[in-house]
Parts: sequence; C-alpha cells; structure tokens
Amino acid sequence: MSMLEIKGLQVNYGMIRAIKGIDFHVDEGEVIALIGANGAGKTTILHTITGLVPAKAGSILFEGTELTKVQPHKIVAMGMAHVPEGRRIFQELSVFDNLRLGAFTRKDKAEIAASIEMVYQHFPRLLERKNQIAGTLSGGEQQILAMGRALMSKPRIILMDEPSMGLSPLYVSEIFNIIAEISKMGTTVLLVEQNAKKALSIADRAYVLETGNIVLEGDAKELMQNDDVKKAYLGE
Repeated sequence: MSMLEIKGLQVNYGMIRAIKGIDFHVDEGEVIALIGANGAGKTTILHTITGLVPAKAGSILFEGTELTKVQPHKIVAMGMAHVPEGRRIFQELSVFDNLRLGAFTRKDKAEIAASIEMVYQHFPRLLERKNQIAGTLSGGEQQILAMGRALMSKPRIILMDEPSMGLSPLYVSEIFNIIAEISKMGTTVLLVEQNAKKALSIADRAYVLETGNIVLEGDAKELMQNDDVKKAYLGE
C-alpha cells in the first residue's frame, strides 16, 4: 500500500472544475514532484490533501485512512506537514517561537526541545537567527524557517508548495539541497514546484499537470528527457 493514495479526486471552485478526477500515489521514502504551468491545479491538490479545500469527489488515503472528512489540524497530528506557498511564517514572532508553534500537536516538552535542536543542527542559520524576528529574515531564510517549522510536527510526509518561488538563484540551490536532506532523514516529500528542472533533478518520480488533469507521469530522470516536457517546462 502506498503512503498517500489519491483516487478519482475532483475539486470545484463554484462552477469551475479545478481538478478533474486525478489518480496518483506517493510511496514511503519517495520525493514526488508535481509540475505544471500556473493555474494547472497543483496548489489546489495540496490544499485538498491537507483539508484546507473540500474534495467534490474521490478519495485521499494517508496510510490507509481516508482524509476527505478529516479536519486540517488532525491531519497534521496524523503525520502530515504542509509548507505553504508564500511561506506563511509568523512575521512578528522570533525564529524560535515559529519553530515552537510548529510542534503545536505535540505535548512532550523534552521531545519538542530535542526536535528544535535537530532543526538547528540541520539548518545552522536558524540557530544563528533564533532570537531574530522572523519578518526581518531574507526570503530564503524565511523559506528555511518554514521548512524547519514543518519538521517540528515530526511528519512522515511533507507537502511543499513552490519552495523556490521569488528566491535568488543561490537560495534556490540551497533550498533544493535542504529538500534532498529532508528526504535522506527519512521523510517522504510531495513537491509542487514551478522550477521543473530543479524539481525533476531531486525527485524519484513526477506527475505533469495541465488544467486539472495529469497528462504525463513517470521516472523523474526520464521525464527530463521527454521532448514535450523539455519544450513546455524546461525551456529547451
């Protein structure tokens, strides 16, 4: 059984059919990329999986449990974290306080403290900035903080939405190195990303989305060589 299994998923915004009955799966330990143009429905899929947008039809199974009627905070407690587009950190709070809030579903103070140390170990920049107000961080540092905050819930899978958006090329490379590092730590990753070349370079498999439909799927390295993908998404 796959860790995450989507079957026949449909999502509507009013009269608009945003997602038109898609199937895909994510196996434990994989990095899966969802690529496609703006408006293809990538963010809607993540929002529906994490309970922020209701499904019109279909099934979302996480480790065998149906999620379509589960509240978002309960989905987090089940082991799924979401790094949203635009980072959505708590701007007025310190880096440390943002990390603490990432552990809102957990109770054991010693374990929470150990998780904060783990995040600092993997992302030393957050340790350097732990008392800094999060809104004064650079865009790249805010993205690293959003990822660190997601890890504080001890997720088995992290959904990441456009982590490289608006960042300088230097930070884009760093962010993708961090995603690869998170995967090596044993966390499964479902990645939505406009930078298709970078996403495919670290993914195991990928799905290509066009106007609410999955039109291509397969091994990420093979998709990088696909002429249609090259032309539409890789600028080749």
